[in-house]
This record gives sequence, C-alpha cells and structure tokens, in this order.
Amino acid sequence: MANFQGNRINPTRFSTGQIKFHIIAFPLSIFMILPVIFIICQAFKPLGELFRFPPTIFVHNPTLDNFKNLFNLAGATGIPMSRYFLNSLIVTVLTVILNVIITIMAAYVFSKKKFKIKGALWEINQAALMFVMTAVAIPRFIIIVKLGIYNTWLAHILPLIAMPVGLFLVKQFVDGIPDALIEAAVVDGAGDITILRKVIIPLTRPALATSIVLTFQAVWNNVESSNNYITNETLRTLNYYVNSISVNNVVAAAGISAAASMILFVPNLIIFICMQSQVMNTMSHSGIK
Repeated sequence: MANFQGNRINPTRFSTGQIKFHIIAFPLSIFMILPVIFIICQAFKPLGELFRFPPTIFVHNPTLDNFKNLFNLAGATGIPMSRYFLNSLIVTVLTVILNVIITIMAAYVFSKKKFKIKGALWEINQAALMFVMTAVAIPRFIIIVKLGIYNTWLAHILPLIAMPVGLFLVKQFVDGIPDALIEAAVVDGAGDITILRKVIIPLTRPALATSIVLTFQAVWNNVESSNNYITNETLRTLNYYVNSISVNNVVAAAGISAAASMILFVPNLIIFICMQSQVMNTMSHSGIK
C-alpha cells in the first residue's frame, strides 16, 4: 500500500493521465523560474541595462565587468572577496554537519526514549518555532558575550546548530519507525549509536535532506552574526559583504551587487536541486501522515 501511494505521489514513469497536470504545471513552472533567470541575467547586465525603464528580464549585451569590479573592490578594502566566501563556506559546512548530528540524535531521543521532562522540552521546541531571529537577538547577544565567544568562529556557528523546524520534521519520521524494529536491534546487541547509523538515519533520509537544505539556507544567508557578534573583518561572511556594498552606494554598486547576489544565490539553488526529490518526499510523507 505504501509503495502504491508513493508511486501515485512521485511516479517514476510518464503516462497519458499526467498530461492534464503538465498542462497546468508547465505555465506555472515558467512563471516561477522567471525570478531565477532574472537574478542570473542581472549579474551580466551593463549599467545601462540595469537602470533601463521599463526593466527587462533578459540581458541583451552580457558583460563580465560586474564580476571584475566586484573582485577589484574587495581587493581595495584590504580583504579579498575570496576571504569572505571562504568564511561563509567554513561556517556553513561546520554548522550543517553539527546541526544534522544534533537533530538526528535529539529526534531519536524525543521519539523513542522516555524521561521525566520529555514533554516539557518538546513543548519548548514547539514554542521556539514561533520566534523570529529578531525577537531573540538581544538574549542571544548576551549569551554569546557571557560564553566568551564574541568575535570568534563559534559566534557564527553556535546560534544555528539547533533548528526547531528541522527537529520537528525529523522527529515525525522517527515516530513512523516501528518500536518493534528498534527492539529487534536491541535484542541483536545494538547500542544507540548503532541504531542511529543502521536504522534511524537510513529511514529518515528525506527529512534529514530537508533539514540540511533549511539549515544551509539559514546559515548561508545569515548576516546577523557578522553584524552583531563580529567586529574582526577577517571573520565576517560573504552575505555581510554583499549587504555592505548595497548600503554604501546603491547607484554605483548596482552591477557589483547584482554579481554578488548571484554568487550568493547559486549555492542555494544547487543544494535544492540536488536534494529536491528528498524534500518532496518529506512533504508528501507529512501530508499522508
């Protein structure tokens, strides 16, 4: 039955019955992909096209000057753009790895273990879903200062290694794993680490992929850490640099900002394309459940 539902939701073969869905989906897909095309084309437009009215989606005279000016401007500040990019890459990779480890372990504990304050802790996680980053900016700043990690790499990483929405999604998948399967693994002598590696992780890959995508986007696009917790320019990230360009000189930096925005956008697009099938499986699983 599960296989039948999975085939209906995510079919592997084309059939004539799908034509009516393609007729509706095709124009919608074109409409939704236009912003992606616009962002990419903006990066290659000369200044004359960037300020043309009415604005155009496609570039008519593509140029690489925006990218050349971006790298030249970064070099003029004393900090090359490659440094900001490397900082973003290091912070994002480390945060995503730590987030996945913490999320899968916490989901396993909340779903399959019993302890006294389990309900209270889970309610705290659910309540955390309601708070935006701005609402917790001051408490988070105080905690970072008290921990002595202000102006360090940990100021980037620590606030984002646990995401309530990721834990919620993964726990729903772990809840669907039969307790009998866990008990059978225990009878065979498996410990918690082995159960996580051999049972939990393989059966929750779609949810983990979704959590990775959400975490990656949150960390890669994060600018609050560089603004609020970092004063050392060599520790700041690419998103901070891009935002500083946009704020300092809107007109002259229009082409540079367009090129930098595309550089920021492409990794988000790539990771979503690579994991979109897993993300769709997560959504369909949540809907069926």
